Amino acid sequence: MKSQLSQGLIDKLEPGEKPFEIRDSVLKGFLLRVQPSGLMTYYLEYERGKRVKLGRTADVKPHKARERAKKKLAIAYDGGDPAADKKELKTETFKEFLESVWLPHAETHTNSAEITHKRFKSAFPGFMKKRLTEITPFAVEKWRADRMRQGASRSTVNREFDDLKSALNKAETWELIQTNPIAKMRRLKIDKMPAVRYLSPDEEQRLRQALDDRELEKRQGRDSANQWRRERGYPEKPAISTNGFVDHVKPIILLSLNTGCRRGELFNLTWRDVDLKRKQITIQGEGAKSGQTRYIDLNSEATAILETWKGQSAETGYVFPGKSGGRLDNITKAYQGILKAAKIEKFRWHDLRHTFASNLVQRGVDLNTVRELLGHSSYQMTLRYAHLAPHQKSAAVELLVEENP
Repeated sequence: MKSQLSQGLIDKLEPGEKPFEIRDSVLKGFLLRVQPSGLMTYYLEYERGKRVKLGRTADVKPHKARERAKKKLAIAYDGGDPAADKKELKTETFKEFLESVWLPHAETHTNSAEITHKRFKSAFPGFMKKRLTEITPFAVEKWRADRMRQGASRSTVNREFDDLKSALNKAETWELIQTNPIAKMRRLKIDKMPAVRYLSPDEEQRLRQALDDRELEKRQGRDSANQWRRERGYPEKPAISTNGFVDHVKPIILLSLNTGCRRGELFNLTWRDVDLKRKQITIQGEGAKSGQTRYIDLNSEATAILETWKGQSAETGYVFPGKSGGRLDNITKAYQGILKAAKIEKFRWHDLRHTFASNLVQRGVDLNTVRELLGHSSYQMTLRYAHLAPHQKSAAVELLVEENP
């Protein structure tokens, strides 16, 4: 069977009782093999009876597979062996694999390719010069022990381990290694219901006061600087209005407290995602950790924050843009300064999200609603807040007393 291999064709294909192949009508030798299981794999037949695998449809788009086929054909036309060229790829280092193979794929299929790539470089410096076949279970176990001695938490080590395991799974899929050497290794056991760090009422009050104090300090600092400039005949900088915010710090922190959005979700938020008439924001799936779009209703404080901020911003592009107008990517210095001023210790940005959820549960909001607002795909993550529900468990055990006079 011949047809131009395209995504539209692949989406319509149904597996049969036996394997079958579709040969590309555009590029000679380029073909797709469809298994009864539904697995579809691209191949290049560069000589009669000789072919090389190009990847599976789940991992490679048709146009990318066609590009790979052309490169393999070029090797064959020059008298080389595409299969031998593939064997050379199997000897590349982990660093070369990440940069030339894994990263291009991750940039196409995920929203966190660059972040994960940086994590690879910081977590696995000792693996970068190793060949893929040299990353053994023993080497990974030793790495894990070293990371724990360095003070990394078990959850951090597990996240890094998951990244490594996933990357090696891809290397196996692409036949750069025969098998994933750490496929049978398991994550470290961790407490699935850890204590949740959230702001106490007193801490939240101190946080809000620190935000107000910072605003006042910034305005007074500008006024003082302008007075100095006036006295010396220098041009003054624009005065900071008292009707808005001095910058993005206060509105983004308060919005996190009132919506439970992750930091990255707020960094990705654009004005087209904000509907002030309906008092709702949309967290787009491509920028969400779960990959699923969700909608968050805004309370009166969150609505007022966005209305004020919109009035003093460009009202286009990102809600909280960086200096050049692009995506904001860091707020650590300002946030740490706020925590220090508020005398709040051991409190991550993500704990603002915990505070949002904890406050809801303590006010009697059911866990399913909290789960939907947080964007959790299952109850497992949301259950960590269950113990905060007012009187729920105490009322349950008290039933035993009432039934036994």
